[in-house]
Amino acid sequence: MPGTIIVTGAAGFVGFHLTQALLRRGERVVGFDNLNPYYDPALKHGRLAELAGMAEADRFTFVEGDLADREAVKALITAPDVDRVVHLGAQAGVRYSIDAPFAYLDSNLSGHLGVLEAVRATEGRIKHLVYASSSSVYGNRAEGAFSETDAVDSPISLYAATKRCDELMSQTYSHLYGIKQSGLRFFTVYGPWGRPDMAYWLFTKAIFAGEPIKVFNQGAMRRDFTYIDDIVAGVIATLDNPPPEPANRIYNIGNHNPEQLGDMIAILEREIGIEAKKIMLPMQPGDVVSTYANIGKMQSDFGWSPTTSLADGLSRFVAWYRQRFIQA
Repeated sequence: MPGTIIVTGAAGFVGFHLTQALLRRGERVVGFDNLNPYYDPALKHGRLAELAGMAEADRFTFVEGDLADREAVKALITAPDVDRVVHLGAQAGVRYSIDAPFAYLDSNLSGHLGVLEAVRATEGRIKHLVYASSSSVYGNRAEGAFSETDAVDSPISLYAATKRCDELMSQTYSHLYGIKQSGLRFFTVYGPWGRPDMAYWLFTKAIFAGEPIKVFNQGAMRRDFTYIDDIVAGVIATLDNPPPEPANRIYNIGNHNPEQLGDMIAILEREIGIEAKKIMLPMQPGDVVSTYANIGKMQSDFGWSPTTSLADGLSRFVAWYRQRFIQA
């Protein structure tokens, strides 16, 4: 019988949706999260309440703790019934890394190393460690699809640098200790229950309130917006297929369709029924102009492809936002 899956960052955006999907297919899940105030913890508590209200909630346990607490992480992962780990917990945010750099040291670097050491301590019992990396590791590179074979040695934010360091640490631990790992470079994840610091959420909130939106780089930005259900399907496909031999595989997981920021705003205006008031601003420090995922490796290895258009995904998000915050 399959063992328990640890999901770090279980009260976060991707962790919450992944945990839902795993429970629905019959898995036992232990979630771990520190519920930090980077954004309103009420949203994280709301996600946990949704999990507690599921019919499958008897197979979910939540542990509140911090990734920087090495002993807590070790106790979590070395529990005898644990056989897989999905490590999604991290300090998020490119711009916030400029203001609070040591938060990224504690969570993203020390935290990732703590997870690796805990997996190492199980002496091979963990079948697969899947962890979140980011498209930000590619930096502000030239046009065209980003491939896993591209150089990733020029990060332009501390957040990006920590994610690349995580990949390198994982590579070392696979080589030294035979740990089977897969790192997923997420591309601009969006959808219901998302992060309120993301542009699509900030724009939606402001448009409903009749407030202006801040459009950086004069709107000349492109993002490979990837709907949360497609991300979760990709994480599960990866989790279910560990490398046959110890390795640290790296995969892009994106929509393979970069969209203009202006097109995203136009979809939100149509769904909300209000025209946005726009303040055009220069580029923000740490931001990149464009992201674009080459997903050929995910397609060939797992048969995974995204299925949700930006128009459909934003329609679902706006409907959720309207129901939760406007009509509540």
